Amino acid sequence: MKSFLKNKKTKRLIGIGVIAVLLIVGIPYLVSNIGQRRESTEELYTMVAAENRDITVSLSGAGTLKPADSYVVTTLTSGDVISAPFEEGDVVEKDAILFEIDSSNVGSNIETAEISLAESQRNYNRKLENIDDLTVRSDVAGTIVTFDLKVGDTVQMGQTIAAVRNSSVMTITLPFGSEDAKSLAKGQSVLVTVTDTYETLEGKISEISTVNEVLPGGMITNKVTIDVINPGGLRPDHVATAMAGSIASFDSGNFAYKDESVISSKTSGDVKEIRVKEGDIVADGEVLLILDSTMLMDEIQIAKNNLRRAQISLDSQYDALENYMILSPIGGTVIEKNYKAGDKLEAGKALTTIFDLSHLTMTLYIDELDIKKINVGQPVSITAEAVEDKTFIGEVTKVNINGITSGGTTTYPVTIQIDQTDELLPGMNVDAKIVIESKTAVLAIPAEAVLRGDRVLVKTLPGESAADAPEGYKFLDVKTGISDLNYIEITEGLSLGDEVAIEKRVAKDSFTFGRPPQGEDPFDEEVEQP
Repeated sequence: MKSFLKNKKTKRLIGIGVIAVLLIVGIPYLVSNIGQRRESTEELYTMVAAENRDITVSLSGAGTLKPADSYVVTTLTSGDVISAPFEEGDVVEKDAILFEIDSSNVGSNIETAEISLAESQRNYNRKLENIDDLTVRSDVAGTIVTFDLKVGDTVQMGQTIAAVRNSSVMTITLPFGSEDAKSLAKGQSVLVTVTDTYETLEGKISEISTVNEVLPGGMITNKVTIDVINPGGLRPDHVATAMAGSIASFDSGNFAYKDESVISSKTSGDVKEIRVKEGDIVADGEVLLILDSTMLMDEIQIAKNNLRRAQISLDSQYDALENYMILSPIGGTVIEKNYKAGDKLEAGKALTTIFDLSHLTMTLYIDELDIKKINVGQPVSITAEAVEDKTFIGEVTKVNINGITSGGTTTYPVTIQIDQTDELLPGMNVDAKIVIESKTAVLAIPAEAVLRGDRVLVKTLPGESAADAPEGYKFLDVKTGISDLNYIEITEGLSLGDEVAIEKRVAKDSFTFGRPPQGEDPFDEEVEQP
């Protein structure tokens, strides 16, 4: 413990000795050095006058020219090239034929697919027609005389649903002599006499048969059908004869109902809804009941799916056929042609390369601090080493906000379009300059004359002094405008011809008093004790 204290005390004594030496040696040196500085301040600065200048603020960068559009044409089809009617250097239009490949093997596939599609379409249409059969309608107007179904009953195809009879009009068919029948006409009025009651009713001829029939005894006749309004008592078991003027029927006949129909189901299903009941009077086409058929709906869906598959198959064959006729995807200049007529084409290989040279483009990557200064439509000056002493004019066409970050800095791609390309070619390296702002004849001084805080150093007038500035100088506040890094605009604080100081060299002290080198402590070294 005593040894430790003794060492520490020794360090302090040594340190005090060092400080004393520094004071003895350094103070005279500093006094001498300060005097020399005051005498040489004018040698540290160059005076420059404010003048009127043109200032242009711009952003510059380099890039590689690209065509307006480019396309490498490939194909998934293999086969023999029948024709390739173009050469390298030719200008082709969009959709122009580039290659025609032998497609003879595709024709039969298309015909097969077309047949399959037609069959699928017919089957689907038939299934759709069956949907209408789920709605059972009366095919005559009349009274429902039989109907014995309820909701939930299962109906089979062909099963009788109802019987509908129109008893308001009766019909009777009677034989007339063949020669007499020729003098009769449809719509002609006749008198019908009911045999049992001798009741006479007025009727009208509705049909005259052209088929001759021979009655017993050799009499040749034709059947004539007569409609009679039922007064209410006529039935099918009643018998009658008829007179058409002076012409009488050769025989009698029985009455029948004019309209009578047995309604049958055209499909199978379960009774979902009943619209009528026995004894109801219905019109021709009126709905009697509605069936529900899960099986039919499933069949329709299957038919629909089959139709869709057939359509896809045919479309696929047509698409395959299109692959045998290779068209230009863009309009432009043919740069490369890798196949000619007669060659065997391999699927997936590059056939030709086309450039759209209507204009050229390039991409500049602009720093995140400057990207807000760039707008679509700004002009751009383009120069290329390959084309000496010539400047081309481009235009900003796109500012991409999808930045690229690298090393903590983000840049944004800016697309530039050059319309007047002349001697420029894709692949050339060029320099681009985008003018952000430009002013003419503005008051300006060298940018290095403006110090931190927008101050400049100027000479003092006789009798003036400034404690915070070098002897013979003072700081002056100014307001600045645009700058091109070499010169900066002064908007307030200076006038034309005013001189400002620019430091031309930096005087460095040869000795720093009282501050040891960073990281070192002169009192930390161990001192051996004798």
